[in-house]
Amino acid sequence: MSVALKHCGSVSEEERWSSSENQAESLEEKHQELVKSSADDLTGNFMMSEIQVEEASHIPVDFVEKIWTYIEGVIMSVLMHRSQNYHQLQLSTRRAGYNLMEKMKERSRNWVAEIVQMEKVTDYTSDPAYLNDWNELMAQQQEFMDALKVMFATEFLIEVLGVVSIKGLKAYEKPVLLQAFDLKMRTTAYWKIVLRRLVDFMALHLQFCARNLVNKEMEEEIV
Repeated sequence: MSVALKHCGSVSEEERWSSSENQAESLEEKHQELVKSSADDLTGNFMMSEIQVEEASHIPVDFVEKIWTYIEGVIMSVLMHRSQNYHQLQLSTRRAGYNLMEKMKERSRNWVAEIVQMEKVTDYTSDPAYLNDWNELMAQQQEFMDALKVMFATEFLIEVLGVVSIKGLKAYEKPVLLQAFDLKMRTTAYWKIVLRRLVDFMALHLQFCARNLVNKEMEEEIV
Protein backbone atom coordinates (compact mmCIF):
# COMPACT_ATOMS: atom_id res chain seq x y z
CA MET A 1 0.00 0.00 0.00
CA SER A 2 2.87 2.35 0.77
CA VAL A 3 4.30 1.95 -2.74
CA ALA A 4 0.91 2.53 -4.32
CA LEU A 5 0.38 5.61 -2.20
CA LYS A 6 3.68 7.13 -3.22
CA HIS A 7 2.81 6.44 -6.84
CA CYS A 8 -0.66 7.94 -6.65
CA GLY A 9 0.59 10.87 -4.60
CA SER A 10 3.27 11.94 -7.05
CA VAL A 11 2.43 14.89 -9.25
CA SER A 12 4.04 15.30 -12.66
CA GLU A 13 6.07 18.37 -13.56
CA GLU A 14 3.38 19.32 -16.07
CA GLU A 15 0.75 19.23 -13.34
CA ARG A 16 2.98 21.27 -11.02
CA TRP A 17 3.62 23.80 -13.79
CA SER A 18 -0.09 24.11 -14.54
CA SER A 19 -0.84 24.69 -10.88
CA SER A 20 1.92 27.31 -10.57
CA GLU A 21 0.75 29.13 -13.69
CA ASN A 22 -2.81 29.34 -12.41
CA GLN A 23 -1.61 30.48 -9.00
CA ALA A 24 0.54 33.20 -10.58
CA GLU A 25 -2.41 34.48 -12.60
CA SER A 26 -4.65 34.46 -9.54
CA LEU A 27 -2.02 36.26 -7.48
CA GLU A 28 -1.78 39.02 -10.06
CA GLU A 29 -5.57 39.30 -10.19
CA LYS A 30 -5.75 39.64 -6.41
CA HIS A 31 -2.92 42.16 -6.38
CA GLN A 32 -4.87 44.35 -8.79
CA GLU A 33 -8.00 43.85 -6.71
CA LEU A 34 -6.15 44.95 -3.58
CA VAL A 35 -4.84 48.04 -5.37
CA LYS A 36 -8.31 48.90 -6.65
CA SER A 37 -9.88 48.40 -3.22
CA SER A 38 -7.85 51.29 -1.80
CA ALA A 39 -8.02 53.62 -4.81
CA ASP A 40 -11.27 55.34 -3.84
CA ASP A 41 -10.08 55.97 -0.30
CA LEU A 42 -6.74 57.31 -1.51
CA THR A 43 -8.27 59.87 -3.86
CA GLY A 44 -12.00 60.41 -3.37
CA ASN A 45 -11.74 60.98 0.38
CA PHE A 46 -8.35 62.63 0.27
CA MET A 47 -6.83 63.56 3.66
CA MET A 48 -10.18 63.16 5.45
CA SER A 49 -9.84 59.57 6.72
CA GLU A 50 -7.13 57.04 7.54
CA ILE A 51 -6.64 53.94 5.42
CA GLN A 52 -7.36 50.79 7.41
CA VAL A 53 -5.87 47.44 6.43
CA GLU A 54 -9.07 45.65 7.39
CA GLU A 55 -10.92 47.37 4.54
CA ALA A 56 -9.19 45.00 2.15
CA SER A 57 -8.57 42.11 4.54
CA HIS A 58 -11.40 40.02 3.07
CA ILE A 59 -9.59 39.90 -0.30
CA PRO A 60 -6.60 37.75 0.76
CA VAL A 61 -8.98 35.47 2.71
CA ASP A 62 -11.20 35.03 -0.35
CA PHE A 63 -8.11 34.45 -2.47
CA VAL A 64 -6.79 31.71 -0.18
CA GLU A 65 -10.19 30.00 -0.27
CA LYS A 66 -10.23 30.18 -4.06
CA ILE A 67 -6.70 28.82 -4.43
CA TRP A 68 -7.27 25.92 -2.04
CA THR A 69 -10.47 25.00 -3.86
CA TYR A 70 -8.45 24.89 -7.07
CA ILE A 71 -5.61 22.91 -5.47
CA GLU A 72 -8.14 20.50 -3.99
CA GLY A 73 -9.62 19.84 -7.42
CA VAL A 74 -6.21 19.26 -9.02
CA ILE A 75 -4.82 17.02 -6.30
CA MET A 76 -7.96 14.95 -5.78
CA SER A 77 -8.25 14.40 -9.52
CA VAL A 78 -4.64 13.23 -9.71
CA LEU A 79 -4.94 11.01 -6.65
CA MET A 80 -8.13 9.36 -7.88
CA HIS A 81 -6.57 8.72 -11.28
CA ARG A 82 -3.33 7.31 -9.89
CA SER A 83 -5.10 5.07 -7.35
CA GLN A 84 -7.81 3.72 -9.67
CA ASN A 85 -6.24 0.24 -9.58
CA TYR A 86 -6.22 0.22 -5.77
CA HIS A 87 -9.87 0.40 -4.78
CA GLN A 88 -9.37 0.15 -1.01
CA LEU A 89 -6.63 2.76 -1.11
CA GLN A 90 -8.76 5.02 -3.29
CA LEU A 91 -11.57 5.07 -0.73
CA SER A 92 -9.26 5.99 2.13
CA THR A 93 -7.43 8.48 -0.08
CA ARG A 94 -10.63 10.32 -1.01
CA ARG A 95 -11.80 10.55 2.59
CA ALA A 96 -8.40 11.57 3.92
CA GLY A 97 -7.88 14.01 1.06
CA TYR A 98 -11.04 15.99 1.73
CA ASN A 99 -10.42 16.01 5.48
CA LEU A 100 -6.88 17.22 4.97
CA MET A 101 -7.98 19.94 2.55
CA GLU A 102 -10.34 21.34 5.16
CA LYS A 103 -7.49 21.43 7.66
CA MET A 104 -5.25 23.21 5.16
CA LYS A 105 -7.95 25.78 4.36
CA GLU A 106 -8.48 26.52 8.05
CA ARG A 107 -4.73 26.79 8.61
CA SER A 108 -4.43 29.28 5.74
CA ARG A 109 -7.41 31.32 6.94
CA ASN A 110 -5.81 31.65 10.36
CA TRP A 111 -2.47 32.52 8.79
CA VAL A 112 -4.00 35.29 6.66
CA ALA A 113 -5.86 36.70 9.67
CA GLU A 114 -2.57 36.81 11.60
CA ILE A 115 -0.76 38.58 8.76
CA VAL A 116 -3.52 41.21 8.54
CA GLN A 117 -3.39 41.76 12.30
CA MET A 118 0.40 42.24 12.15
CA GLU A 119 0.03 44.87 9.44
CA LYS A 120 -2.59 46.69 11.50
CA VAL A 121 -0.45 47.01 14.63
CA THR A 122 3.17 47.29 13.44
CA ASP A 123 3.39 49.86 10.60
CA TYR A 124 6.97 48.78 9.90
CA THR A 125 9.04 48.31 6.78
CA SER A 126 12.74 48.30 5.91
CA ASP A 127 11.98 48.48 2.19
CA PRO A 128 13.86 51.46 0.66
CA ALA A 129 11.00 51.86 -1.81
CA TYR A 130 8.96 53.36 1.04
CA LEU A 131 11.19 56.43 1.39
CA ASN A 132 11.50 56.79 -2.37
CA ASP A 133 7.73 56.75 -2.82
CA TRP A 134 7.17 59.09 0.12
CA ASN A 135 9.74 61.61 -1.16
CA GLU A 136 8.18 61.50 -4.62
CA LEU A 137 4.77 62.26 -3.17
CA MET A 138 6.04 64.95 -0.77
CA ALA A 139 7.76 66.77 -3.65
CA GLN A 140 4.28 67.85 -4.74
CA GLN A 141 3.29 69.38 -1.41
CA GLN A 142 3.98 73.01 -2.32
CA GLU A 143 2.00 72.80 -5.55
CA PHE A 144 -0.82 71.23 -3.58
CA MET A 145 -0.78 74.06 -1.03
CA ASP A 146 -0.75 76.64 -3.82
CA ALA A 147 -3.77 74.98 -5.43
CA LEU A 148 -5.72 75.41 -2.19
CA LYS A 149 -5.32 79.18 -2.54
CA VAL A 150 -7.04 79.21 -5.94
CA MET A 151 -10.61 80.32 -5.28
CA PHE A 152 -12.50 78.04 -7.64
CA ALA A 153 -10.14 75.05 -7.59
CA THR A 154 -11.91 71.86 -6.47
CA GLU A 155 -9.47 69.18 -7.62
CA PHE A 156 -5.74 68.62 -7.79
CA LEU A 157 -3.67 66.11 -9.75
CA ILE A 158 -1.13 64.22 -7.65
CA GLU A 159 1.24 62.05 -9.63
CA VAL A 160 0.97 58.38 -8.64
CA LEU A 161 -2.40 58.96 -6.94
CA GLY A 162 -4.33 60.77 -9.64
CA VAL A 163 -6.97 63.49 -9.27
CA VAL A 164 -8.02 64.24 -5.68
CA SER A 165 -10.78 66.43 -4.31
CA ILE A 166 -9.59 69.51 -2.39
CA LYS A 167 -12.84 71.46 -2.07
CA GLY A 168 -13.45 70.44 1.54
CA LEU A 169 -9.89 71.21 2.68
CA LYS A 170 -9.78 74.98 2.21
CA ALA A 171 -11.30 75.73 5.61
CA TYR A 172 -8.34 74.22 7.48
CA GLU A 173 -5.29 76.10 8.73
CA LYS A 174 -1.96 75.68 6.94
CA PRO A 175 -0.17 73.75 9.76
CA VAL A 176 -3.02 71.25 9.89
CA LEU A 177 -2.96 70.81 6.11
CA LEU A 178 0.80 70.32 6.02
CA GLN A 179 0.65 67.70 8.74
CA ALA A 180 -2.30 65.94 7.12
CA PHE A 181 -0.60 65.93 3.71
CA ASP A 182 2.56 64.41 5.20
CA LEU A 183 0.57 61.75 7.05
CA LYS A 184 -1.43 60.88 3.95
CA MET A 185 1.70 60.55 1.82
CA ARG A 186 3.35 58.33 4.44
CA THR A 187 0.24 56.18 4.61
CA THR A 188 0.00 55.96 0.83
CA ALA A 189 3.65 54.95 0.45
CA TYR A 190 3.33 52.38 3.23
CA TRP A 191 0.12 50.95 1.78
CA LYS A 192 1.98 50.04 -1.41
CA ILE A 193 4.43 48.04 0.70
CA VAL A 194 1.55 46.32 2.49
CA LEU A 195 -0.02 45.25 -0.80
CA ARG A 196 3.24 43.80 -2.09
CA ARG A 197 3.86 41.98 1.18
CA LEU A 198 0.39 40.45 1.26
CA VAL A 199 0.77 39.07 -2.26
CA ASP A 200 4.34 37.82 -1.69
CA PHE A 201 3.47 36.20 1.64
CA MET A 202 0.44 34.48 0.15
CA ALA A 203 2.48 33.15 -2.77
CA LEU A 204 5.17 31.73 -0.46
CA HIS A 205 2.63 30.30 1.96
CA LEU A 206 0.56 28.58 -0.71
CA GLN A 207 3.56 27.14 -2.55
CA PHE A 208 5.01 25.78 0.69
CA CYS A 209 1.71 24.31 1.88
CA ALA A 210 0.93 22.72 -1.48
CA ARG A 211 4.34 21.04 -1.67
CA ASN A 212 4.13 19.92 1.94
CA LEU A 213 0.66 18.56 1.31
CA VAL A 214 1.74 16.39 -1.62
CA ASN A 215 5.14 15.30 -0.29
CA LYS A 216 4.31 14.67 3.36
CA GLU A 217 0.92 15.37 4.88
CA MET A 218 -1.22 13.39 2.45
CA GLU A 219 0.69 10.18 3.10
CA GLU A 220 0.64 10.71 6.86
CA GLU A 221 -3.11 11.37 6.80
CA ILE A 222 -3.91 8.24 4.80
CA VAL A 223 -1.52 5.92 6.65
